[in-house]
Amino acid sequence: MINVAIVGTGGIANVHMGGLLTFPDRCRVVALCDIYPEKAQAMKEKYKLDCEVFADHHAMLDSGIKIDLVHVCTPPYVHCEIAVDSMDKGCNVVVEKPMATCLAECDRMLEAEKRNGVTMACIAQNRFRNSIYRLKKTLDSNLAGKICLAKVESAWWRGHCYYDLWWRGTWEKEGGGPTLNHAVHHIDMLNWLEGRLPESVMAMLTNVMHDNAEVEDLSLACLRYEDGSLAQITSSVVHHGEEQGIELQCADAKLSAPWEVKAEVSQANGFPKKEGNVELTQKLQEYQESIPALAWEGHTGEIDDVLTALETGERPLITGEDGKRTVEVITGIYKSGFTGQLVKFPISPEDEYYTFEGILKNAVHFYEKTASVENFGEERITVGSY
Repeated sequence: MINVAIVGTGGIANVHMGGLLTFPDRCRVVALCDIYPEKAQAMKEKYKLDCEVFADHHAMLDSGIKIDLVHVCTPPYVHCEIAVDSMDKGCNVVVEKPMATCLAECDRMLEAEKRNGVTMACIAQNRFRNSIYRLKKTLDSNLAGKICLAKVESAWWRGHCYYDLWWRGTWEKEGGGPTLNHAVHHIDMLNWLEGRLPESVMAMLTNVMHDNAEVEDLSLACLRYEDGSLAQITSSVVHHGEEQGIELQCADAKLSAPWEVKAEVSQANGFPKKEGNVELTQKLQEYQESIPALAWEGHTGEIDDVLTALETGERPLITGEDGKRTVEVITGIYKSGFTGQLVKFPISPEDEYYTFEGILKNAVHFYEKTASVENFGEERITVGSY
């Protein structure tokens, strides 16, 4: 039985809780921690848990309660501190997205994992959606050929009051806008699908709808890979409909999530035949449909994967190294957006953007946050579909 603690009991912690409670024979929640302990207490009562409640993660880790796994569900600026403290106490950790606010913090977390011989996983739950899982498997079959252009739509919508919460919309506490906190899902998927990092990025940032936030609410980025292929990423909280997805224009066919396949074939003059490549389209469709469905999707699927990793001694699908790669692409987007210049990868430890202090020093403040609220009531949140 794996004993689990959750630090941070806001909206996303409920999604973690749902996943954990799916496996009562494999894990149990023994501690909840929040700087607002009344929120942790409310969660305990909501789920009828037999657990302890804490207002400080140090007190929780020093309490003597046997904790095997800590889920870090706090604002990004304390992910590193809580994860490192937990690993130094011998606990495995699951860190919500983004892994950290900067590459230097990612390195601290990876070093703590190695030093303590524990396991760290980073949340990127969309890899555990059948649509994305099947897209990856179909791409890896090479039936569609190499990726020429990837188009990533991290399209979300958040009302003006979203950034009224005290820690949101500030570079210091949230670490960024939708590029860091929403597109992180899709950038992880892009890295996974590509199996590599880009060589460079150009980006633009803006804030067009949320004048109560310092950070961007919309960014556009173009990534270039070593073979000359490109990827474009839209990161947004201004898109009505939240129509998210990934489109891969490959050498021989287009694959996308939501699932769609199209394939062209040339006439003698170079123009496409009207009916397209019917044979390849059918082959790709049949291949995609033949891939078995995942047993669990979303956070529940990733929690199942982490529990299995701890039970078997294997590595989870989404590791700290994966989390760092995602943060690296995001850091490059911010650096390019702040400077208006092409940014090369990798970003070295000597680069001032490697540290959170360097990012804060250079961050563009689109607006200044002048008022805030401490907490929202418990209402539905959206965690995306693709």
